[in-house]
Amino acid sequence: MIEPFNDEYFMKQALQEAYKALEKDEVPIGAVIVSNQSIVGRAHNLTEQLNDVTAHAEMLAITATANALGGKYLNNCTLYVTMEPCTMCAGALNWSQITKIVFGASDEKRGAQRLTENIFHPKTEIIGGVLAQECSQIVKDFFKGKR
Repeated sequence: MIEPFNDEYFMKQALQEAYKALEKDEVPIGAVIVSNQSIVGRAHNLTEQLNDVTAHAEMLAITATANALGGKYLNNCTLYVTMEPCTMCAGALNWSQITKIVFGASDEKRGAQRLTENIFHPKTEIIGGVLAQECSQIVKDFFKGKR
């Protein structure tokens, strides 16, 4: 049996957001937040366009989802993001009490999992590597074009 709404399906939705960021010459990272198999928040990086270092895809998706759900806690929600969250985003995700985080590519330099102390909420399930090749390639190509 084919499960249409699985981690790969939702990561592809996050990749669509990353391509929107790429079109705006932003670092191509995208995110969607899912509740009950439905996307309730979506975003992509807008740090350059908004001139705001906090305008990461995850941060914007948290805000969009909180507004859509009418509350600050994201219980029973899953974040799909194309790149491992940084420490800033991990802290915000901790405070949101999100249930699950699924990321594509690991961030060797700034990813939150590089910390010696776990910054994620203790009850949050973390899964990495979903469509990792596709998620990392778009970022590599972006920075290769900048050099």
